[in-house]
Amino acid sequence: MTTGYEPLNTLKPIGPDIWIVDGPAIRFYGMPFSTRMTVVRLANGDIWLHSPTVFDRALADQIQALGPVRHLIAPNWIHYAHIADWQAAFPDTVAWAAPGVEERAETRKIEMQIDYDLKLDKSEKPWRAEIKQMVVQGSRIHHEAVFFHVASRTLILTDLIENFERENLPWWMRLFAGPARIMDPDGQMPRDMRMTFRGNMPKLRAAVERMIGWQPERIILAHGRWYNTDAEAELRRAFRFVLK
Repeated sequence: MTTGYEPLNTLKPIGPDIWIVDGPAIRFYGMPFSTRMTVVRLANGDIWLHSPTVFDRALADQIQALGPVRHLIAPNWIHYAHIADWQAAFPDTVAWAAPGVEERAETRKIEMQIDYDLKLDKSEKPWRAEIKQMVVQGSRIHHEAVFFHVASRTLILTDLIENFERENLPWWMRLFAGPARIMDPDGQMPRDMRMTFRGNMPKLRAAVERMIGWQPERIILAHGRWYNTDAEAELRRAFRFVLK
């Protein structure tokens, strides 16, 4: 299945010591979702993988050529399914998971060894000087860890914004994506996710304002077209429902 982001399973540099990997589409609620992993090389040479895509041996070899793979990031309760395969290939890795990931994996009987939970507001020691982070508060269900790679001024999100391009979707998914508010050029937080923040919008607003305060230049998304420029304007556009 083509995704519109070919070539897949290959490193694509976007800034100093940061790459993206567009992975194959997966089925989620019966719909094809494009996938994207972010790869960061830390100052000590260690490799940090955010939201690992389907494991591919040739891709793993490309990444290993950059440095030793040490950190696997499961940023929310949906983006964890391939951690176990990457751990099996790189047994010296540490898996870091947002709140809710471990419980979801256990429910679905997916074996993954989580060594550390992501903290709420402080970056973990291995990348504290290089990648800022927080877990967005306010949702009854969705606790997503977001990251900011300082050297490249890159904000790394997962599902808080989805931005599917019309031409990359089957016709029947276009009917869903528009009302769900996840269609480019006005991709936003999916409508069902937004409802889980009901009653706690001030917490979401504080998180968005903190992201804006990091002054990112670009935003990587896991699904759909990501933003290589005008990051602050895109944040204000996508989250206008809570910033107004």
